[in-house]
Amino acid sequence: MTHIPLSLYIHIPWCIRKCPYCDFNSHNAPANVPEQAYVQALLADLASELPHIWGRRLESIFIGGGTPSLLAAESIDALLNGVRALLPFRPNIEVTLEANPGTFEQEKFRGFREAGVNRLSVGIQSFNPQHLQALGRVHDRGEALRAADIARAAGFDNFNLDLMFGLPQQTLEEALQDLQQAVALAPTHLSWYQLTLEPNTLFHKQPPQLPDDDLIAEMQFAGQQLIKLSCYTQYEVSAYARPGFKCRHNRNYWEFGDYAAIGAGAHGKITNPAEANVIRYHKYRQPAEYMQQAMQGRARAGEQTLTAADLGFEFMLNALRLREGFSPSLFTERTGLSPSHLEAGLDQAVQRGLLDFNGDLIRPTEIGWQFLNEVIQLFLED
Repeated sequence: MTHIPLSLYIHIPWCIRKCPYCDFNSHNAPANVPEQAYVQALLADLASELPHIWGRRLESIFIGGGTPSLLAAESIDALLNGVRALLPFRPNIEVTLEANPGTFEQEKFRGFREAGVNRLSVGIQSFNPQHLQALGRVHDRGEALRAADIARAAGFDNFNLDLMFGLPQQTLEEALQDLQQAVALAPTHLSWYQLTLEPNTLFHKQPPQLPDDDLIAEMQFAGQQLIKLSCYTQYEVSAYARPGFKCRHNRNYWEFGDYAAIGAGAHGKITNPAEANVIRYHKYRQPAEYMQQAMQGRARAGEQTLTAADLGFEFMLNALRLREGFSPSLFTERTGLSPSHLEAGLDQAVQRGLLDFNGDLIRPTEIGWQFLNEVIQLFLED
């Protein structure tokens, strides 16, 4: 296997309040978040991962959650300085931090920028007061509208706005109003995706009234037409960017790159060229248990060596999300397998008009793009 990019995911597990649709490993923040102890645990966790990634440079860092912007800027500064002391950074490394648009977090934006964060991802979800309330968000419309200006004033020339559609009782007009408002704020990147009812969430246990499938499809089509008329290009299922501002960290996921992961419940994937294998692992989920285990160098709660069948399916699960497609050589580079491993599924998909393949590039057709889950299933081996 040739050079595979390496990213780092850092999980901050606390939120002001758990949103009813969220299935991430997030916990209601205690009155006093143990920031210093958690940062120490994160760095101890990373130190224990170093033998698996010796000699490699970080291409990107993503601090997700939870709500990372709950932490003080000083904590983020200590965290990034600690990471930098353990692992070399690429000169133009992308460092993203997820943030709420609430006033409390906005006051910290400049401190995050000074700490070395150079990209924000702001969780707007909607600008509609009724929908914000239904989603359990802690910010209001005014805070959402001000977030972009405050990010720019803090020195961020690269930031994403996170937006959802298909919200409880949402109309087509309301979905497009949200999208138009987001575009008007001129972020460099938009994440626009459908609300889904995930297991182990309040919405799954007590389902709200969502738009029907036909209305969802209408929202998606109309929204994509609206975005096409703007300066954003769709490069992944739910990702839209201005020229030069595609998210490098997320692209590394979709191109099946490697990512070390630290933090409560974090998941990582690392390639071991010497053993010619790929390992997936996850960390202890509960913050207190995670911190205890991490300080003893035992933060991994489990790991799995991927089989050839796993590798083929997981690569396609990620790479087929890319709008521009990918080369068969990338498959070999990232999995160590011959492109012939894809032949059965690829032949079926091409025959059904779901994928285009000209020998140099594999990419979904317009029909395949609409039925991506069905396309991916063709590469699932028995």
